[in-house]
Amino acid sequence: MNESGGVLRVRGLCKEHGEGQGLVRAVDEVDLDVPAAQTLAVMGPSGCGKSTLLHLMGGLERPTRGEVRLDGRRIDTLSERALARLRRRSVGFVFQAFHLVEELSAAENVELPALLAGCSPRAARRRAAALLERFGLADRARHLPWQLSGGQRQRVAIARAIANEPLVLLADEPTGNLGTGATLDVLRLFSELRAAGQTLVIVTHDERVASTADRLISMRDGTFVDDTRLAGSNTGRLGGMIGLGD
Repeated sequence: MNESGGVLRVRGLCKEHGEGQGLVRAVDEVDLDVPAAQTLAVMGPSGCGKSTLLHLMGGLERPTRGEVRLDGRRIDTLSERALARLRRRSVGFVFQAFHLVEELSAAENVELPALLAGCSPRAARRRAAALLERFGLADRARHLPWQLSGGQRQRVAIARAIANEPLVLLADEPTGNLGTGATLDVLRLFSELRAAGQTLVIVTHDERVASTADRLISMRDGTFVDDTRLAGSNTGRLGGMIGLGD
C-alpha cells in the first residue's frame, strides 16, 4: 500500500472526444482519492461521464490528460501489455451486462482470471469452488450462463472479478439488469466484501446501491457537483433483508 493509504488516485483527469465545435469532455479535470477498504458510489444522469471515469480508473481507456495511480503506481502511461497484466492481477470489473463467456460454465468463468494470471489449473479450480460456495452457487458450478438467473449470473461475475484478490473492484451499473431480490443479494455481497477490506467503486443510478457506500459523488457534464460522506455500508440491515437464492 502506498504511504497515503489511497488505493486509487487521479489528478487532472480529462477525457475528450471529437474536436473543434464537436469537442466533448466526458471527464473534465477531475481529482479523486479512493482510500483502501472503502466504497465509493458515483451517481449522475446518463452521459455525465461516470462510466468513462470508471473505465479510466481501471485502465480500460486512456485519458486525454491527467494521471491515474493505482497503489502509488502510475498506470495511464503503461504499455498495452503491462496495462493488460495489471488489470488481470489488480483490478476487478463488474458490468451491468455480466459479460460472462457463454461457452464456459460458471466455475470455468470464475477460474479464467486466475489461469490468465498464471495460476495452476488445480489452484484456479480450488479458488473458483470456494468463491461459488461462498456466493451460494456451488450447485450451479457446471451450469452455463444461459441456465442461470440474472442474479446468479451477476454473482458469478462478481466471483470472477475478485478471483485474483484485486486491489480495487470497479462496478458499472451492477444492478441495472436485476430485480429487487437479486439487487439486494448483490448489495449484501458488496457490503460483505467491503467489511473484508475490499476497495470498491460503484457507478449506479440506484439510490439503494449508493446508500451502502462510505462516500457518494454526484457527476454532471464530466465534473463533480457534490461529494458527500455517508454513514457507511449498511451490512447488518442488508444481510437481514434477504437471503441468497434469486
